[in-house]
Amino acid sequence: MLKRSDVILMAFCTGLIVANIYYCQPLVILIAKEFNLNESDAGSITFLTQAGYAIGLFLLVPLGDMFEKKKQILFTTALAILALIVAGFAQNFLVLEIASVLIGACSIVPQLILPLTASLSSNENRGANIGIVMSGLLVGILASRAVSGIVGDLLGWRAMFLIAAAICTLLTALMAIRFPKNLPTFKGTYKELMRSMFGYIKTQPALREASLINFFAFIVIMGFWTTMVLFLANPPYLFSTYQIGLFGIAGAAGALAAPLVGKLSGGSNPRKNLMIGFILELISVGLFYFTGHNVFLFAIGIILIDIGQQAIHVTNQTRIYALVPEARNRLNTIFMSVSFVGAACGSALGLWLWAAGGWAMFCAGITAIIILNMLIYQFYSRRAKV
Repeated sequence: MLKRSDVILMAFCTGLIVANIYYCQPLVILIAKEFNLNESDAGSITFLTQAGYAIGLFLLVPLGDMFEKKKQILFTTALAILALIVAGFAQNFLVLEIASVLIGACSIVPQLILPLTASLSSNENRGANIGIVMSGLLVGILASRAVSGIVGDLLGWRAMFLIAAAICTLLTALMAIRFPKNLPTFKGTYKELMRSMFGYIKTQPALREASLINFFAFIVIMGFWTTMVLFLANPPYLFSTYQIGLFGIAGAAGALAAPLVGKLSGGSNPRKNLMIGFILELISVGLFYFTGHNVFLFAIGIILIDIGQQAIHVTNQTRIYALVPEARNRLNTIFMSVSFVGAACGSALGLWLWAAGGWAMFCAGITAIIILNMLIYQFYSRRAKV
């Protein structure tokens, strides 16, 4: 069983590696200027990175049920380091776009660490341990934007990718020393492994519901974080990359709720947390719409939307890990692949709504997505068992 220090280390590594996917978001303005692009076109690297993550989730994460997880974690992190270096030295935007896809595809290590945490945790501690690791993941996601904004402002956007490569190099050494080995449970071929995933989609209604709800929840959260950069960079705010990045700190504060959500997710009716998440999302969008010049209300909205996202995501992830213990990597593959397809769609939708009607149009569109998610929740409510 895992020690508390092991869980904290896993949370630490998870946060620093997942940050690779989000460093690019505050840097869009700087990248657009260097390559002489408009901001919406430069923003394509945000959804390309998330699309790459979805590809990596689908093709690589299932291998955690087939190969020894520690070796896979170290090898995949090494590939991420190479992709980050390519991005840091990219001399044209096409190379940066390709590197962005590869960064996403090779930064799936957190989705190998989470099933490892679940496998090595006792039944009574599984939800809490997942919540702790999710805290690390969420702090990494949100704090990465603040760090990226500061580094981009001081050293330029290329420096952030090269610093990230150095961080991942140090983490590779740390994980090689400290991470426990975990033997695979699947003995078949890769083709059989992939085929079995589709069988779980057919036979596990809770997996279908959790994945579908997470798809729309990720549209909401990633749509917000992508479009927020454009909103704050334009009138009335006209904030710099550094100032925009600091708003990630508000989101990181909300991530502290993840361990509590993890504990609640282990109760007799974890689905109730989903409705709490939807309500918090709606309140936050209301604050965003009526923000005007009130930065304080905007920051409160960021905290609420991230707590709402955690309530949805951690609850759903805990639910699916309880379904088929010997297939956690495959279940996580389905769940997170669908989630990050939603993330890529959210970034693209946010950019489209912004171009179509600015911040008001974005808020209206995201509100419609949240309401749709609530209807999906109600549809599954009568038949749900977990």
